[in-house]
Amino acid sequence: MDKFNQKPQNKSNIRDTLKISIIIPTLNEEKAIGKVLREIPKKALKREHELEILLIDGASTDNTKAIAENLGATVITEKRKGYGRAYKAGFKHATGDIIVTADGDYTYSMSIIPSLIEKLEKENLDFITTNRFRYMDKKSMTTLHKIGNQTLTIATQLLFHTNIKDSQSGMWIFRKNILRQLNLESDSMSFSEEIKIEAYKRGFRCREIPIRYRMRIGEVKLKSFKDGIKNLGFLIQKKIKKIT
Repeated sequence: MDKFNQKPQNKSNIRDTLKISIIIPTLNEEKAIGKVLREIPKKALKREHELEILLIDGASTDNTKAIAENLGATVITEKRKGYGRAYKAGFKHATGDIIVTADGDYTYSMSIIPSLIEKLEKENLDFITTNRFRYMDKKSMTTLHKIGNQTLTIATQLLFHTNIKDSQSGMWIFRKNILRQLNLESDSMSFSEEIKIEAYKRGFRCREIPIRYRMRIGEVKLKSFKDGIKNLGFLIQKKIKKIT
């Protein structure tokens, strides 16, 4: 049977208990990380699941790591720079059946994790990504940042023929076992668009869910124009590689 077209699991075969790995990349997020971690529900679903929280820290010089450890997170230091590198380190250490990702700046609501996991299971999905634009707080993103995000999303749609409406969202919920079939090359911010492209184009059961997106707490680290150009270049290179 084709590995990308397997029949949905029978509900009777779904285990009562799953392990959930929540991966959060951070760099000097002491003002926000406590709020982020406290917002994570103690129960991942209506039934209690085993939960691990992995904070992948880029060698913070503030109290991010200490705060996270005091709140029960496992801190893994990834000194090599890069958003993609942080997630690759997180995936390597994650032991959960389902992986949930979010930023450490309070922009994503951790309280919605149970409903997203429940949707993944009930609809027998492999990968959920999120759309920040429908319920975005007014001050959560600058005009330049919005334009950049929309430009990259349109480029993703045109180059890879997907219906993704937010190619740069950083909250994903997916089954860990699909990772071995994804070709994830990016070590930088373009990792976010790449994981979506890979999940969609390799035939996994995917959905995009609108979520609330809040104003971040702490210093903004994203360089909208510079990072946007790099992400666009990555999309073009990935498309060319696929053609050749």
